[in-house]
Amino acid sequence: MRSTAGGTRAVVVDDSRFMRTLIGNLLEEGGIEVVAEAGDGVEAVETVAEHAPDVVTMDIEMPRMNGLDAVERIMSECPTPVLMLSAHAEEDADVTFEALDRGAVDFVTKPGGEVTSEMGRVKRELVDKVRSAAAVDLSVAGHNSPPAARPAAAGGAPSTGAATGVSEGATVVVGASTGGPSVVEGLLGALPPEAGLRVLVVQHMPEGFTSRFAKRLDGRSGYEVREARDGERVGPGEARVAPGGSHLVVDDDRAGRLRLKLRGGDRVHGVKPAIDLTMSSAAETVKGPLTTVLLTGMGKDGVDGMAAVKRAGGRTIAQDERTSAIFGMPKRAIEAGYADEVLPAEEIAEGIVATLRN
Repeated sequence: MRSTAGGTRAVVVDDSRFMRTLIGNLLEEGGIEVVAEAGDGVEAVETVAEHAPDVVTMDIEMPRMNGLDAVERIMSECPTPVLMLSAHAEEDADVTFEALDRGAVDFVTKPGGEVTSEMGRVKRELVDKVRSAAAVDLSVAGHNSPPAARPAAAGGAPSTGAATGVSEGATVVVGASTGGPSVVEGLLGALPPEAGLRVLVVQHMPEGFTSRFAKRLDGRSGYEVREARDGERVGPGEARVAPGGSHLVVDDDRAGRLRLKLRGGDRVHGVKPAIDLTMSSAAETVKGPLTTVLLTGMGKDGVDGMAAVKRAGGRTIAQDERTSAIFGMPKRAIEAGYADEVLPAEEIAEGIVATLRN
C-alpha cells in the first residue's frame, strides 16, 4: 500500500482537456494533490512511471491506447491503484467491469460538464472514491478470483437445505465496498446451491451498474441472482443485489419468502444503498437463522447493522485483514466486538454454512 506524509497524490487521465481540468479542480478543492495529467493511455503509463502517484483516475475511451489497456500496462509495469471514471450509462457497465478484471480497484461515475446544484455531491463522491482507491492494498486487490460456478440444484427446484444441514429459509446479508466485487463473486460462487439460502447483497456501486453486477453474479454462482425490485418476494436459492441509488430493506418474511422494499431518502454514510439499513431491517424482520457478512471497504457502513443482527441473535462474520483490499469496515466491526468470526475471503462461504447449520 502506498502512502505519503503530504497527502494523496493523483494523476488524472482523460483525452478531454476540459474534463482533465474539471476533475483536477474538484480533486484539488477536496485536498487531493494532482501531480500530473495525461491525455491518452500511452501517456498515462509514462506519466505514472515518472511521478509514482498514490492513485490514478482513468478515462475509458481514449486515442492511441484506451483505458482498459492502460490499466493492464500500469498494473504490469508500475502497479498503482486505478480508479475508472465511467459514463453514467448501462451500456458502459460491461467495459467498466472488464477494467476491474484487468486490475482497476474501483470506479465512479464521471462528472458532467455542467455546473449544477449536484456538483458538491459529485465532488465529495469523487474525492472519497479517490482517497479510498489510494488506500487499496494492491497485494490483495484482484487476487480473490471467483471460483467456477457451482451447478444449480437438481431439477432447478428450491432446496430445503437438508443436504448441508442448513435450516430452510436461512438468510444471508452481505455488505461490501471498495475491493468488494471480486470477493462477492467468489463468495456467491462458493455458496452451495443445495443450502437453499436467501441472499441479499449490498455492494456500494453507482446506479446503472448494479444490474450488470447482478448478471455477472448470476453467471458465476448456482443461485438465481437479480437486481432487487420494489415489493418482490425472495425465496430459497435466490439472491438479490441492492440497486445503486436506492436503499434496500426487508419488509416482511412470510411462507419462507422475504418481501423487499426499495427506499429513497438521503445517503447514509455518504452512500446509497447503505449496508446498515439492509442489515438492521433484516435483524428486525427475518424469521429463522440470519447471518451477516461485512467485507472489504473504507468507512463504517455495516457496523451498526451488524450490531443490530448480533442483538437479535443472528450470527456475524467479518473479512480478515490479510484478504481485505481495504481493512476499514470489517476492522471497525471487529474492534467494536460485533463480529462473531473473522475469516479470510476464501473461507467465508464455508463459514456462512457453518453458522446456519441446524
